[in-house]
Amino acid sequence: QDSVEELVGRPALEMTGGKEHSFHGMGREDIDALMLGNGRPFVLEVKEPRRRSIDISALETSINSSTDKVRVSGLRPSDGGEVVRIKLARPRKSYRALVEFESPVGEENLNEVVVSLGGTRIRQQTPQRVMHRRSDLGRERAVLEISARLLEGGREAELDITAEAGTYIKEFVNGDDGRTVPSIAGKLGVACRVKALDVLNIADEVTT
Repeated sequence: QDSVEELVGRPALEMTGGKEHSFHGMGREDIDALMLGNGRPFVLEVKEPRRRSIDISALETSINSSTDKVRVSGLRPSDGGEVVRIKLARPRKSYRALVEFESPVGEENLNEVVVSLGGTRIRQQTPQRVMHRRSDLGRERAVLEISARLLEGGREAELDITAEAGTYIKEFVNGDDGRTVPSIAGKLGVACRVKALDVLNIADEVTT
């Protein structure tokens, strides 16, 4: 029912008397992905505010006390230049994926695949699930690091993946019917799907 933009923006509008807000975040994820770790850098733009000087620390407290779905930290005044930098940033990102295999896999086989894919480049066509809103293009992306923990029974595993910005992680795992090469599923020879995907870290090159 609520977006991160609304949950952050509503208290800001109340405090500033602004007419509307825009949320400029560093990168984007699927709607069901949690943003963990240190969070996602963003700029909240309040349009036509009646009050420009506000207590930033009070705004932070107001946002965090108004919902249990998001937390913000380190709020400070920003400007249009930073919006541009946020939008143009290409930070590497680390994910944790809970993966379900169609049939049990062996730990040795999974580890061999993981070792073979770490530090490699993959080619991805625009995923089938987003082709209705994006052009069908091919792109290369780097998978920088990957590790795996096979769960009991061999039907599920947790994968920690660090990849270049713009990498489609779900498709790197499931192969997307051959549209991502290589992939976890392709190397294993076993179909799989991502049951849950969380962002563990965004390497913030703008503010660090």
